[in-house]
Amino acid sequence: MARPYVLAETTWKTVADTRYDVAVLPWGATEAHNYHLPYATDTLQCDAVAAESARLAWDRGARVTVLPTVPFGVQTGQLDIPLCLNVNPTTQLVILRDLAKSLAGQGIGKLVILNGHGGNDFRAIIRELQPQVGVFLCAINWWNCVDPRPFFAEPGDHAGELETSVMMHIAPDFVLPLDEAGPGTEKKSKIAGLREGWAWAPRRWTAISADTGVGDPSAATQEKGAAFLHAVSKRIGGFLVDLAQTDMNDG
Repeated sequence: MARPYVLAETTWKTVADTRYDVAVLPWGATEAHNYHLPYATDTLQCDAVAAESARLAWDRGARVTVLPTVPFGVQTGQLDIPLCLNVNPTTQLVILRDLAKSLAGQGIGKLVILNGHGGNDFRAIIRELQPQVGVFLCAINWWNCVDPRPFFAEPGDHAGELETSVMMHIAPDFVLPLDEAGPGTEKKSKIAGLREGWAWAPRRWTAISADTGVGDPSAATQEKGAAFLHAVSKRIGGFLVDLAQTDMNDG
């Protein structure tokens, strides 16, 4: 059954009869996720979070449309890993500008970028684009809008307990048995500031992880993934309702 809040499933008849308040653009990536998760992990998760959040908002009266998920992200630190497919931040800016201008011309005044990949960072892009487009722009990183620590012993940074649990919930057929996963051991930087997190530089992924994972997935379960996804979607769904009801010209 078609979901009226998912654009890819929606017909022109429904669109023509609906005044949408908010558009959501999920933005994932195509990259290796340890040995046990698929390359589409970030895209599949972002797509699922967007749809469930929009469903909750729709049920509360907010007219939200989820745009098709962008499956390519910034992978400049993983170019030596086969089929990790990179688009640069400047490319993301152009794509986002074109989409925002399309929405502005069609009367949809609010766009949420729902980010599903740690290598994507839309803050600088939004700062540059906001004065150029007639659409309110904002971004959410879905995995950290709710504190993951009550749900997971060690959430992990990439293909760890958090991501593996969520994938077990939304796409269990794509998850290999956990005894086939690597340990996700991270080689820490020799430089104290980078190691402690108060300095930052992009990381060459093959230098920090032998299996492309960062975080131990061994404690992951479907139940943990379902609970976390529910909490995340509830929070984002509430945000979409608030955004839909707010006049952005009034502060």
